[in-house]
Amino acid sequence: MSNACHFALVVVYYISMRIDKFLKVSRIIKRRTVAAEACDAGKIFVNGRSVKPAYTLKVGDVVEVKLGSQPIKLVVKSLNEKATKEDAVSLYEIQH
Repeated sequence: MSNACHFALVVVYYISMRIDKFLKVSRIIKRRTVAAEACDAGKIFVNGRSVKPAYTLKVGDVVEVKLGSQPIKLVVKSLNEKATKEDAVSLYEIQH
């Protein structure tokens, strides 16, 4: 038998989601098309920068939604594409 070196391959998966999909799944905005339009209109910011609908959102990102008279600022806590209505609130935490 030979002394073969064995290397462990470590794969890190980063969970991510498009911003327009997150806004819809988390029920912050009712429809994904409306979320995409809001991004295109410059009303959605992530970490202080205006983003397009395809922006890849990660856990810990700070999202600001400037629709209506009161902007909403929140921190992404979880990314779950199949969140139920009850689970939607656990995907983010509103900042004041």
